[in-house]
Amino acid sequence: MNGLLTIGEFSRITHLSVKTLRRYHESGLLEPATVDGFSGYRYYCTDQVATAQIISRFRGMQMPEREVRAIVHTPDPDARARLITEHLARLERQLDDTRSAVTALRRLLDPTPSNIEVRRVLTQQCSVAAISEVVDASDVLGWYSDAMAEIDSAVPETTGPPGGLYDNELFTEGRGVMTVYVPTTDVPSSNRIRPMTLPPTELAVTVHDGPHDDIDVTYGALGVYVETNGLAIAGPVQEVYAVGPRDTEDSSQWRTEIGWPVFAASPNSQ
Repeated sequence: MNGLLTIGEFSRITHLSVKTLRRYHESGLLEPATVDGFSGYRYYCTDQVATAQIISRFRGMQMPEREVRAIVHTPDPDARARLITEHLARLERQLDDTRSAVTALRRLLDPTPSNIEVRRVLTQQCSVAAISEVVDASDVLGWYSDAMAEIDSAVPETTGPPGGLYDNELFTEGRGVMTVYVPTTDVPSSNRIRPMTLPPTELAVTVHDGPHDDIDVTYGALGVYVETNGLAIAGPVQEVYAVGPRDTEDSSQWRTEIGWPVFAASPNSQ
C-alpha cells in the first residue's frame, strides 16, 4: 500500500519489536493506520512513529497503560501535560526513596561502622512557641513543614534552633502526638500556635550529620546505647535542628541533635 509501512518496516524505524507493536494494538495503545481485511496484516503511517516512541518511553518509565492511553488519546494539551507532570512527580518520589534506601543500606553494611558519640545532658527549662497534634507516621514530613511554616510566619524572633517532640506511639503504633516548636520569649497565641514550657530533662543525645536519609540508623545506634547502658526511655524523643533546611539547602551541612529522655533502669547504668 502506498504511503504505508508494514509492521516489520515500522518496527525497524521505531526500534520496537513486532511483538510489542502487536501488544500495543491489542491493548488499544497504538492501533495501526489500517489492517488488511483479507490478510490481517497491519500497516502504519510515518506520522505514528513519534507516537509509538512516546508510548515506549512512558512504558519504560513504568507509567500504567491506562495513563499512557489517556495521554496518547487526549486532545487537550493541558490535560496531557498534567498527566505527564503527575507521573514525573511520582518518579521523583520513587527516586528519592531509592536514594534513601541505598544511603541507609551502605551505612548498615559498612564492615567497620563508626560508633556514635552519646552525651548525657540535663536540659534547661525553655519557653517555646509550639504546635501539637495527633499525626499519622506517614504524614510526619508534610505536617512538620506546614506547622513550621505557620510558626515561622508568626514568630519574628527566636532564642534558639527549632525542634520537635515525637511520642513513642508514632513509632510503635504509627500514630501519635507530634510537636514542633521554636524557642522564644514572645509567644503569639494564634491559629494552632500555643505557648509551651519544656521542663528540664535528662537526655541521651547524639548528633546526626547530613541529610535524613539514614537518620533511622542513627536512632537505632542511640537505642542500642540506651539499652546497653541500663537506661530506660522516659518520654517523647526530642530532635533539635541545629542546622537544617531553614538554614541551608545543602543537606550535607545539616546537623540534627537526637535526644532520648532517660533514667537509670538498673544499677549498672553509667
